[in-house]
Amino acid sequence: MSQASSGLPLGRGLLYLIVAGAAWGTAGAAASLVYRASDMGPAALSFWRCAAGVVLLLAVRLLRPRVRPAAPARRRVVLLRAGATGLGLAVFQTAYFAAVAATGLAVATVVTLGAGPVLIALGARLTLGERLGRSGAAAVAGALAGLAVLVLGSGGATVRPWGVLLALASAAGYSGMTLLTRRWGRDGGSDHSATTVGAFAVATLCVLPLAAAEGLVPHTVEPVRLLWLLAYIGTVPTALAYALYFAGAAVVRSATVSVIMLLEPVSAAVLAVVLLGERLTAATLVGTALMLGSVGGLAVAETRASRTSEEEPALV
Repeated sequence: MSQASSGLPLGRGLLYLIVAGAAWGTAGAAASLVYRASDMGPAALSFWRCAAGVVLLLAVRLLRPRVRPAAPARRRVVLLRAGATGLGLAVFQTAYFAAVAATGLAVATVVTLGAGPVLIALGARLTLGERLGRSGAAAVAGALAGLAVLVLGSGGATVRPWGVLLALASAAGYSGMTLLTRRWGRDGGSDHSATTVGAFAVATLCVLPLAAAEGLVPHTVEPVRLLWLLAYIGTVPTALAYALYFAGAAVVRSATVSVIMLLEPVSAAVLAVVLLGERLTAATLVGTALMLGSVGGLAVAETRASRTSEEEPALV
């Protein structure tokens, strides 16, 4: 049903989400390089990331063939959806950056990305009627175990209650964004391009006051390198990744989306070893294997479930 509503095949939706998750993981490494090259803070980086996403996504939309203007009622729906999604996006990113500052990267990552699949699974069951099933529950458990091993395996994590609350707020923003996207995808008629552009515009406006207080223009002795890094962050893990994410999340079950997007810390860990010179540990290998196995198993189960539902005769 969701396939027919959105027009995007399930297999392509799964591929979109896998690419988006891997691309999201590169943002952390790029942000680390930004911090090394300048005094830019997390709020300012989030603002420029969202602003670049708006510009790039709008440019791509304007280059597409012109379509008939939507009716006023339809435009109001797009604006409402963009506002709700943009608010969730702003909470997701800003609360996560604040959690990192309050309690450290490891704990903030585990709480945010670990609570996300749980909140999404519960929300999808209560609001969308999506059943996780035994195999799905096992995949979620395996992915969360892999996340904990991957991020906390190096030790030295410090848990601070305020930081945990901020991470939970970030997970709530991410969960709301995912559930809304899935609901609208099932309803049909969603203009993912317009909604994504609008969401980034709303998120940019939400983050602007924090970025202005922090300082929008950074000081750097490597302006060219900084511009290249910001251009990359705005292009690959933002404009490209979120466009793919919103399209894929409309046709794939919400719990499956949440687990596939856990590819983000896997991608980040690989880049940390390859590009940033971090040591390859047993925790990195075990956590990565657990998460990749869970993602792969859940993607296969999703595809089989879709084929089974398509083969069942319609009741008339």
